[in-house]
Amino acid sequence: MPLPDDDHTGSRIREQRRLARLTQRELADRIPYSLSLLNQVECGARPATPGFVAAVAHALRVDSSKLTGPPAVTALPADRLLALVAPIREALDRFDLGPNPDLTQVRPTSDLIAEADTLCQQVRATHLRAAAKALPALIVELTHTVWTAPTTDAWRGLASAYRTAHDVALKLDYPDLARVALDRMGWAAGRASDPCIEAVQRYKRAILWRCATSAPLITSGQALLAGETSREALAVTGQLHLGLATVAAKNEDATAVETHLAAAREMADRVGGEAGDVHWLSFGQVNVRLHELGAAITMNDFDTALGRARTIQLPESTLTSRRARYLVDRALVEMEAGSAKGSLKFLAEARKVAPEQTRHLPGTRATIRGLVHLSRRAPDSLGGMARWVGL
Repeated sequence: MPLPDDDHTGSRIREQRRLARLTQRELADRIPYSLSLLNQVECGARPATPGFVAAVAHALRVDSSKLTGPPAVTALPADRLLALVAPIREALDRFDLGPNPDLTQVRPTSDLIAEADTLCQQVRATHLRAAAKALPALIVELTHTVWTAPTTDAWRGLASAYRTAHDVALKLDYPDLARVALDRMGWAAGRASDPCIEAVQRYKRAILWRCATSAPLITSGQALLAGETSREALAVTGQLHLGLATVAAKNEDATAVETHLAAAREMADRVGGEAGDVHWLSFGQVNVRLHELGAAITMNDFDTALGRARTIQLPESTLTSRRARYLVDRALVEMEAGSAKGSLKFLAEARKVAPEQTRHLPGTRATIRGLVHLSRRAPDSLGGMARWVGL
């Protein structure tokens, strides 16, 4: 079942009515408006007047903004989200201010690099809030260090911290802040003279959102690694092919998708095993299969996506963040196949595995909306899931 593409007050009234487990008749009986008008508003044939919206909101016991404005992206209160991201933004802004006179003591570079690696690992384990709280202080210390005692390792550590800031911001649905973090990552990677880190940065810039420069960015990253045969370079090059497959899928270019997936499979064979230790890319055959699934979903080829999703077996070593993403994708394709029960099962599993990440994944909201439209009356479990993501 294709997802509904309408996003108007009437469609949101329909969603909230179904989440309240009411039929149109039952809701019409609770408001001073006719069933016929309610039906026309829900399907978008008639506009919802302020009085109509107020009456429906009162009957459903929801705030009228749930019906008139875009649904909240996150269940976290805005002030709590701001408390997490504001210090990261401030730390990113210190990049060109030179030594920090307020720092009286700075840890050794080796300790800072170790913490940068730890925070990157925390994000992969979906401990987003813990990583977000520790990240600003680390960035401030590393920034001070590269201005007072610059070394290649210090610049690499700062680039890693900036990359983690990007990942946290993106997972908390702050794409603009994620873009700033990537700019800082490129600044630090260039000073580290590390082509692999620079290539990873360009890959992440390219897939942040689709634009005319996405493919050229990834291609330029491949050029940085031309002729390199180390395991690190092969893994990064393979990930770049996966990035090009993602861009091609968004452009609905099936031929290019398969070309780059095939190249990635070849690189995965050469790397051998899962290269989870290479810049936390987890490149390998499993990652290629997950990108095959993602490409099919992006191109709305849900029959192919369902077949791929049902044959993927994730090893125990799969990163929590990657496992959660797969479970949400699986829930989406099961919903598209009409299996509401199976879809809810995988959503619940994703929530259990990685609640912070699952709440913010776009596929979670898309799946819940689809399930609501499939159900005449939303079951309690679906209603609870919808409330959890702020729908």
